[in-house]
Amino acid sequence: MKAVIQRVLKSSVTIEGETVASIDNGLLILLGIVDEDSQADIKWLSNKIANLRIFSDDNGVMNKSIIDVNGNAIVVSQFTLYATTKKGNRPSYIKAAKPDIAIPLYETFVKQLETDLSKKVQTGQFGADMKVELINDGPVTIIIDTKNKE
Repeated sequence: MKAVIQRVLKSSVTIEGETVASIDNGLLILLGIVDEDSQADIKWLSNKIANLRIFSDDNGVMNKSIIDVNGNAIVVSQFTLYATTKKGNRPSYIKAAKPDIAIPLYETFVKQLETDLSKKVQTGQFGADMKVELINDGPVTIIIDTKNKE
């Protein structure tokens, strides 16, 4: 499981002209899933994101988590995070999990993050053509891969 975490002042997801998710002050999380991902990956990644200290304290030091600042989150599925670009110029997405595996893992991740944050997490729509807007705060962008925990 791979996540691109962006600290945002605001973010939204629009599908066919309708805004389906919108937050102020929080995290936009782009989530990629592979066949080998498990419940252990979900729990580890959700806990890591919930406790990641990337929000500024009163001294301007990144020392607070999304929980500490009562921030919000949007999770967007993004199979392109597992693009392979070694051959030619057309990316291959063969490593990304197919929907029958990815959708349940994606939904479980969202539920786990809601538990870890003690609040509702907004989402895009799996497999939809989404327009994602954000104002990246900092900019702060962190990439986490559960296969590289150590």
